[in-house]
Amino acid sequence: MTELQSALLLRRQLAVEGFSAGLIDDNDLYRWEVLIIGPPDTLYEGGVFKAHLTFPKDYPLRPPKMKFITEIWHPNVDKNGDVCISILHEPGEDKYGYEKPEERWLPIHTVETIMISVISMLADPNGDSPANVDAVKEWREDRNGEFKRKVARCVRKSQETAFE
Repeated sequence: MTELQSALLLRRQLAVEGFSAGLIDDNDLYRWEVLIIGPPDTLYEGGVFKAHLTFPKDYPLRPPKMKFITEIWHPNVDKNGDVCISILHEPGEDKYGYEKPEERWLPIHTVETIMISVISMLADPNGDSPANVDAVKEWREDRNGEFKRKVARCVRKSQETAFE
């Protein structure tokens, strides 16, 4: 796939409905800002979380990187905001043997499938593959206490800073 084909594919995907997305810089189709609304009936409900998607020039052959810009407390988001879910992992065999190749990035994935996976991750964290060890420990041991309080603080803060 050429860079031109990659750019055309991204231009089409930017128009997909169901989440808010825009270019960080109008001259760079490979860097997006997305707005994710915390899913209903989850601890993240009502949150307005900004994240950046950075696409490689050979997209869709390789996955984008996703990083929350808004602070978020979640087992599958590291303390720097980097999202760790299977769909965003490089294609092929997992050297640790944890993920099957079909769970990892495939060129058929789109921004929409990424967003659906991230929203699903917010609703149902994967405690077996944590990116934030402290968050997963609290999620397992004190879900309705300290974990819930930290998530609620992040949701409030996200609402206050959503449109800055």
